[in-house]
Amino acid sequence: MQEITPITLNAPLVLLTGAAGWLGGRVAAALTTGLPDAGLLANGSFRVRALVPTGEDISELRKQGMEIATGDLREMQSVRAFVAGAEGAVLIHMAGIIHPKNVAQFEAINTQGTINLVTAAQKAGVRRAVVMSSNSPVGFNPHSDHRFTEESPYDPYAGYGRSKMLMERALRAEVAAGSTMEIVIVRAPWFYGPNQPPRQTLFFKMVKEGKFPIIGSGRNRRSMGYTDNLAQGILLAAVHERAAGDIFWLADETPYTMNEIIEVVGMVLHEDFGMTVKPNPFRLPDIVGGAATILDAALQYAGIYHQKIHVLSEMNKTIACDITKARKVLGYAPKIALREGMQRSVDWCLKNGQSF
Repeated sequence: MQEITPITLNAPLVLLTGAAGWLGGRVAAALTTGLPDAGLLANGSFRVRALVPTGEDISELRKQGMEIATGDLREMQSVRAFVAGAEGAVLIHMAGIIHPKNVAQFEAINTQGTINLVTAAQKAGVRRAVVMSSNSPVGFNPHSDHRFTEESPYDPYAGYGRSKMLMERALRAEVAAGSTMEIVIVRAPWFYGPNQPPRQTLFFKMVKEGKFPIIGSGRNRRSMGYTDNLAQGILLAAVHERAAGDIFWLADETPYTMNEIIEVVGMVLHEDFGMTVKPNPFRLPDIVGGAATILDAALQYAGIYHQKIHVLSEMNKTIACDITKARKVLGYAPKIALREGMQRSVDWCLKNGQSF
């Protein structure tokens, strides 16, 4: 029988940003209703207040019994209103921007927006802040057998990586200066799972049609994180005493090669859902990835963000981390691996009108 871990947050209130997002939504569910398959069982001993942008669909959050605050991380007035009366609370900051309209939004939201929130939270007496970061501040692994650890040096990739690096440095400076609020940074790589956005459904569609481009040998490795696994790690970072002032990588048990990822998705579509999956003839030379990297850098230097070029530039790179520290310190134990996670993702798509 799978062990179930109650969420025992020693706080009257949890402040949550990004609750209407993909991963943030799973954290919201873990806090309010529990995610037993990920080993998380809510205990209902705290309130949850979510900060959402104006115009965001909050119907699901309302159903979960959350308090709702609307606002923008770039506006101090709305940030202060969000943290008002939050003495002793725990903040879980999941909001950020990955694919912006322009490059300037990276630092405005991911860096300065986080600084605004942490500054206001500290003044309001929030006890601990768990802040979501990414693999991007440390860039790419030098070879496919290398794994990033929490001690790996910064080598940010593009505007997103730089914005997260600057964010992390600002937070670590707060810790070094003796912040009255405990700060924990968690890094997550490419994640997958139900409630996915259209860009992930497009990935499934391209695999089904044999059109997903594999650049190079496909033996480069990618750490991935099933959303419920990541939610488990985030909640552990919020409750574990030894997490204070530290940083942790969260991901699935082991990295996967790009060949393996494409193969597993194809198997799930064909064997588990009876779909016809075409063979993938799209094998492109490594030079294509290199050219995309150069073009992405040139565009971002000019302030332009092009999502497809940016994603293509990463497809032949190894981005893989070691989760040993999270295991040892937090007791992190990812329970759902690639095939089961992809099964759940595809099942959710089909039940929610995302056909491919």
